[in-house]
Amino acid sequence: MTDSYTSRDAPSRLPEPRIAASVAPSTNSHLQIIDVTKNFGSQAVLKGVNLSVAKGGTTAIVGPSGSGKTTLLRLIAGFEHPATGSIALNDTKVAGDGVWLPAHKRHVGYVAQDGALFPHLTVGQNVAFGLDSAKLPGGRRGVAGRITELLEMVSLDPAMAKRRPHQLSGGQQQRVALARALAREPELMLLDEPFSALDAGLRVATRRAVANVLNKAGVTTILVTHDQAEALSFADQVAVMRGGRLAQIGNPFVVYTRPADRATAEFLGDAVILDAWMEGSLATCSLGGIPVRRPPAQGRVQLMLRPEQIRIAEDGPIRGVVVDTDYFGPETTVRLKLAIPPELARTDHRYPGGGEIITIRHWNASIARPGMELCLRVVGEAVAFPLDE
Repeated sequence: MTDSYTSRDAPSRLPEPRIAASVAPSTNSHLQIIDVTKNFGSQAVLKGVNLSVAKGGTTAIVGPSGSGKTTLLRLIAGFEHPATGSIALNDTKVAGDGVWLPAHKRHVGYVAQDGALFPHLTVGQNVAFGLDSAKLPGGRRGVAGRITELLEMVSLDPAMAKRRPHQLSGGQQQRVALARALAREPELMLLDEPFSALDAGLRVATRRAVANVLNKAGVTTILVTHDQAEALSFADQVAVMRGGRLAQIGNPFVVYTRPADRATAEFLGDAVILDAWMEGSLATCSLGGIPVRRPPAQGRVQLMLRPEQIRIAEDGPIRGVVVDTDYFGPETTVRLKLAIPPELARTDHRYPGGGEIITIRHWNASIARPGMELCLRVVGEAVAFPLDE
């Protein structure tokens, strides 16, 4: 949700992604993607992707539908060939420049969105499909023991081995799919939106269980998702994809609090976007003077704050009038109209009906009713974007 800067002010299309500085290149890299492109016919799907994933690390690739996330995952798995560029696993090139290593030789596990379990096989048989029985001592007994071990690893009762997939819940099916993928002892696990079909509560529980299993096993993991909260909570590195490119790569806190551009800011969560006047490192806007780290420009800019940074406070220096509210149980979203600061009012005539309207969140619905005036305080720094964004 974005406030202020109404649709009449918004650009007709999103700007080209501006690549932000990534986290420091790892000296212990498991995956290296360099200048990878991919076309389907005349359609360019990936447009020069660069990504490094450390061994044992967890990376979430997040972006809207059609941004190229799943295509990138399929290239890593070995299901597709890149048009240009290269992909290396453990410093060994597996794709690009005339090199091609097939999927079954890459030591990569893949869990699809629907789990892709075989409906005619039992849970145990599904898990056993990923096992190399020739490498297990004890014949059938060794296979059965390994199935039990894998089911316990994903927090499933070994007794479920005799059930069919349709007798399991969605979350249980996803865990079986993970157990089957782990059976091959992959060094890299690829998760293609595996939790999207689950309801909210089950989704969180399953995601946490899967993350714990992979972390304990020390498996390098890449999760593809369009769910921003999922990406931020699951991974230690987040890569934001837009239009076939990576717009920003970094740890979740940095990507959320210091997005590279306005489009990334709006995609990763609710954003309050305000007109502001930048002088030095201080931006003056409808919420007063707000510090900005490394401002990209001086003069007129767009300022971004997260709603949780704007607090209702009895001694707050900013005033706003409640326009309306939406009650969501544990929190209420409150829309407020702010006064236009004199510095902007003298030169800006786009708000003849009053100041900008912002949305904040608060836990107490009773103190924010339409028509009430509230005192506000801003916590932390803002992020500034040049007007051409």
